[in-house]
Amino acid sequence: MSCVEDGAVMSALAKRRLGRSNLEVTEIGFGTAPLGDLYARLDDAIAIATVSAALQGGITLVDTSPHYGNGLAEHRCGTALRRVARESLVLSTKVGRWMNPRGSKPSAKGGTTSPGFAGGLPHAAAFDYSYDGTMRSLEQSMLRLGVDAIDVVLIHDVDVWTHGRDHIEQRFSEAMEGAYRALAQLRAEGAIKAIGVGLNEADMCARFARAGDFDAMLLAGRYSLLEQPALAEFLPLALEKKIGVMLGGVFNSGILATGPIAGARYNYRIAPPEIVARVERIEKVCRAHGIALADAALRFPLGHPAVSSIVLGAVRPEEVQRNLASLDVKIPNALWQALKAEQLLAHDVPVPT
Repeated sequence: MSCVEDGAVMSALAKRRLGRSNLEVTEIGFGTAPLGDLYARLDDAIAIATVSAALQGGITLVDTSPHYGNGLAEHRCGTALRRVARESLVLSTKVGRWMNPRGSKPSAKGGTTSPGFAGGLPHAAAFDYSYDGTMRSLEQSMLRLGVDAIDVVLIHDVDVWTHGRDHIEQRFSEAMEGAYRALAQLRAEGAIKAIGVGLNEADMCARFARAGDFDAMLLAGRYSLLEQPALAEFLPLALEKKIGVMLGGVFNSGILATGPIAGARYNYRIAPPEIVARVERIEKVCRAHGIALADAALRFPLGHPAVSSIVLGAVRPEEVQRNLASLDVKIPNALWQALKAEQLLAHDVPVPT
């Protein structure tokens, strides 16, 4: 475990291999969606300092995307990354969108586009899963990040959440015929080290896993202390195919971090009553064992053998340090067993030891 004192790394975080690749990543990674001004505009200096805090804390996996603030998160990451040795990091970004600096930013459309950002760069995002669009997206990312190579590249948001049921088949075909072909070629040439997808839906992860030769996948929100739909098909398939799983959204957009407070978020929206009630029951069990809900929620996903890293976002250095401290909290096995006894976890769900 690592801790930060006067900006120095005191010891190394535990690492796991990222699937079939030769990459090793820290059990906790740094996710940069909030740094794209998700929900609220951020002070630029504080946002960059947050990335630096993650690096100083020993985190070696940094995951970003053009989507996060239409390139703003990548810009902020790039500033911090230039201060450290590139070879000390595993850098992950995504393809599926490229930015038009002369286009106007469109407004979000109901439930069929990814959640919008409060700020970000004044560039218009264009969905493009073609071969050429993928190459263009990756080139733009490297320019924003200020690097000449990226380790992990993920095809982003080919899911019903983003595109709607009427368009998902077309997008899946575009991604496999275009983006996958481009990334497989770059991997074969040694230009990138691992390829995969970054999605919000476990069943789409499983579909991609069966359709192509992927090294890693980032799944957001579908394997957490609150809910585990990925357990039925995707995670066993990932083990079978030796796909390294990175998990985002382990706090389900906030409610497992804040607890069931007024205004708590679930899936990027205000949590509905049934979700609040379930979290209340989980929190009650945690309290009975002297464990904070957020500490249990952070540790739980690491109990599954397919999981290589949990990717956590933050908007201030203190949040990074709190996550690192949470990783050190010892969770008694009795807590997991009590959650199973209360039918808040299935009896066969793997738990940390």
